Amino acid sequence: MLLAAGAGRRAGGPKGLRRDGSGTAWVRRAAEVLLDGGCDRVLVVVGAAGDEVADLLRAPGWSHRDRTVVVPCPGWTAGMGASLEAGLRAVTADVAVVHLVDLPDVPAAAVHRVLDSGGRNRSALARATYAGRPGHPVLVGADHLPPLLATLEGDHGARGYLDAHDTLAVACDDLATGLDDDAPPDDAPSSGDTRP
Repeated sequence: MLLAAGAGRRAGGPKGLRRDGSGTAWVRRAAEVLLDGGCDRVLVVVGAAGDEVADLLRAPGWSHRDRTVVVPCPGWTAGMGASLEAGLRAVTADVAVVHLVDLPDVPAAAVHRVLDSGGRNRSALARATYAGRPGHPVLVGADHLPPLLATLEGDHGARGYLDAHDTLAVACDDLATGLDDDAPPDDAPSSGDTRP
């Protein structure tokens, strides 16, 4: 599952529409990371500019469109909790791998490592760590979905639930920094937000 619903206020616009230096859409790249890492299909949760993000995933020239499912999140403005809830409610597999669209340096190898750590076990809980810091991707077995969904609200994601349970830490320091990219593109107008 790929979360790509936010407006990206600090980033100068929806991150689902961002492109890297070669012109590749972040949303496509992140979906490919999940597929190449061992996921059978990708649920992409969209909100801000949802139709435009969905168009990037449904374009005839993209080879993975048959393995990508767009999940609209009408309540995306409520925050990450709403996006995560929309995506998790659409999960039908024994496990879900949760990833974020704004982690451009996280490779498929990290997804593969986290997925392998818990296998496809319905009771699995695992997450990548970078220099001891928890990050993504996150593996959630289906047995955890009902109690996890009960904790989601506002801009709070799954971190509290993961911290309170026996979540396996999977070191991925050798693969990436795991840092999100909130910097606006060079050609984006300034939003006036001066927070670091």
